[in-house]
Amino acid sequence: MKIYPYKRLNRPIVLRVTSVAIRLDDGTRDPLETTAYSTQQQAVALGVAGHDDWVSATIGLSATLPPGANAPDAPWSDLRVVAVLTDGETNTRTSAQLTRDTEDGRDWSGSLDVLRDDHLGRASLAVHAVATVDGVRGRAVAETDRSWIVDTVSDEPTRGLRLEVQKASFRKSAREWLNAYADAPWVVDVSARLPTVFVNTDVEGVMNLLDSNGSGVEGKVRDLLVAQMATDVWVAVFHGAIGDLEVEPGAGPVFPSDWQGEVLREMLPDVVPDTHVEEALRQVHRRRTGDEGWVELQTRIHYAAVRRADAGKALGYAIRSLEQLNRETDA
Repeated sequence: MKIYPYKRLNRPIVLRVTSVAIRLDDGTRDPLETTAYSTQQQAVALGVAGHDDWVSATIGLSATLPPGANAPDAPWSDLRVVAVLTDGETNTRTSAQLTRDTEDGRDWSGSLDVLRDDHLGRASLAVHAVATVDGVRGRAVAETDRSWIVDTVSDEPTRGLRLEVQKASFRKSAREWLNAYADAPWVVDVSARLPTVFVNTDVEGVMNLLDSNGSGVEGKVRDLLVAQMATDVWVAVFHGAIGDLEVEPGAGPVFPSDWQGEVLREMLPDVVPDTHVEEALRQVHRRRTGDEGWVELQTRIHYAAVRRADAGKALGYAIRSLEQLNRETDA
């Protein structure tokens, strides 16, 4: 938790997306269905099927400030509420001021425009309340505790980790760095814009198994293989995210605004349980950069990855299928 040298509201702003519309290259405006955004996932998906030619999008917003924001004795004045869209991949920030719905209310609303050319994938949408406090203008007195995700590529509003999966012959690939892993069934590259899993087509049978649609023992073995691959992915993306943190002087590490931030927020509750995610991030960063504690943390990181990959469930299904097959064979 950050410490501020002035009074602030002690609860977060609640942000809701109320509408989404896209503007096409012919100038027409097309309102999207409510399936384009999800309050539960806190995500907006702009990669709408059949609308590859959209130029910009307008996202309708509603924000509710915590109690006390409009109190007569509040230690601030000139209260303003601003929505900010941040894209770490393109280094783009877009902001829009919201307006108060009623003179004495805590609800603010407005809209924010998203230019397609400014974004490659996912951006982070947050709302900040700023005011003049102790004679200093522009001080933040409240903000959302979790940003919404605005995905300009996906057609499904979800916060889940997005991956690219590519097939390649590791021995013959034009990506020469893959040659060093010729005996591995897959490797994970977290240096790309999106985490990418390269599956080695040189490993006999691996592609046939991954592409199979069987529901018997073969299907259970496929699911077990996918779970193992997913575990490797979660471990790799966590280490990639925690190893590339921006650190603010005097304030410690900050959550990235792209997929790395989502990975950390997803896994940290299992890596450092019963701890607020911001404090958990600081603890993990101290262990990684300090003299001790990092090695001991690897078990928790692997556990968090196993949970997200549902590896235990996949293993259980595979074991039960083999037991059933053995019983049928013995009979």
